[in-house]
Amino acid sequence: MSYQLVEQLQKKAVPVSQVCRVLGVSHSGYYAARLRSCQAPVACADSVHLKAAFAASGRAYGSRRLCAVLKQQGVTMGRRRVRTLMRANGLRAVWKRKFMHTTDSRHGLAVSPNVLARQFEQPKPDRAWVCDITYIRTRSGWLYLAAVLDLHSRKIVGWAMAPSMPATLVCTALQMAIGQRNPANGLVVHSDRGTQYASAEHQGLLKKHGLVGSMSRKGNCWDNSVMERFFLSLKMERVWQRDYANHGEAIHDVADYIVNFYNSVRLHSKLGYLSPNAFEHKSATQPTY
Repeated sequence: MSYQLVEQLQKKAVPVSQVCRVLGVSHSGYYAARLRSCQAPVACADSVHLKAAFAASGRAYGSRRLCAVLKQQGVTMGRRRVRTLMRANGLRAVWKRKFMHTTDSRHGLAVSPNVLARQFEQPKPDRAWVCDITYIRTRSGWLYLAAVLDLHSRKIVGWAMAPSMPATLVCTALQMAIGQRNPANGLVVHSDRGTQYASAEHQGLLKKHGLVGSMSRKGNCWDNSVMERFFLSLKMERVWQRDYANHGEAIHDVADYIVNFYNSVRLHSKLGYLSPNAFEHKSATQPTY
């Protein structure tokens, strides 16, 4: 028998003492329940922490990464608890997948051998980079993003965006990476077999800086899966949640994602749930024997 039933009977002019006696409810229990009904509900502290972490991730993190970021903040919460609270609070990223081909390997240009051979785990920075192009939808037409990723830290070290994708686009991204990292001769630069990467302009840039070209096998997307995974994260966590009015708006937002979120904040499972910047800092400060 509940407090609500006592209330209903009381409204019919039945004394509280009589109703409590018949229903086996104590007077103190009835008045305590009545007091609780008048109080505002107490916010769940775990939900507050979880909502804040989810919002800070740009509505991107799932339960595994939320557990990791909460632990870094001193809040211990199991993954099952996180999943339960996410469902209760409606915390779920909403995105839609869109497809468009950006690789044209039907050409007569020279193709580099697959030097990288899926050696995605690199012990030091600037030993191997991977490159690729993806597309971003705006209301003013397609925008193309060329990016360069360092396999050691999974950091984006160079990028360029334009409304078309000539060889100049990938060269600009590579030049940015070279300018920022100043790599030694012998660095492997891996890409697909697209005309942009096989072009004389891009091959000349590799040769000029003593870099070693490497290309995926024909029709084998797994040979460049790390970059594909970055593009998927970018689109799930940012691009597919936006409706860009024009190229300028998209360029600004994608650059913000790369610099202020992906490289500096986003926790990466392959890096022990550190961001690329934090992982590079940790690697640089570790003693070498």
